[in-house]
Amino acid sequence: MASASSDFYLRYYVGHKGKFGHEFLEFEFRPDGKLRYANNSNYKNDTMIRKECNVSIPVLKELARIIEEGEIMYEDDKMWPAPDRIGRQELEIVHKNQHICFNTSKIGSLVDVNSSKDPDGLRAFYYLVQDLKCFVFSLIGLHFKIKPI
Repeated sequence: MASASSDFYLRYYVGHKGKFGHEFLEFEFRPDGKLRYANNSNYKNDTMIRKECNVSIPVLKELARIIEEGEIMYEDDKMWPAPDRIGRQELEIVHKNQHICFNTSKIGSLVDVNSSKDPDGLRAFYYLVQDLKCFVFSLIGLHFKIKPI
């Protein structure tokens, strides 16, 4: 698997530290095809959810296509809201000899995006993150389904 995807890596993190401790969602796709997922919420004494699975080369290629179409590799986060007490988001991507890392605050809605100093760049980030979350939740849901159809 590593030969076709050896230049690809993605990690996303969103979280905050509050009255329930460190609550976060994090996932990463490694070059060898491993998908790692963690969701930690201490609300009502909930426990951390950790899942790991291997994905195929076509899945990694689809992920790369989503990133390319989102055009996030051309953006810069210097004008985006800095992480604050409300929380932070991090996105790290290695793709086609490029390595980017974005850090920004949590985004509540498109109102936050439109009122930022770089609404176009932050909008690309916002929609890409939505697509990535849907993609990961679908993969995790399919892989760990208890009662297959």
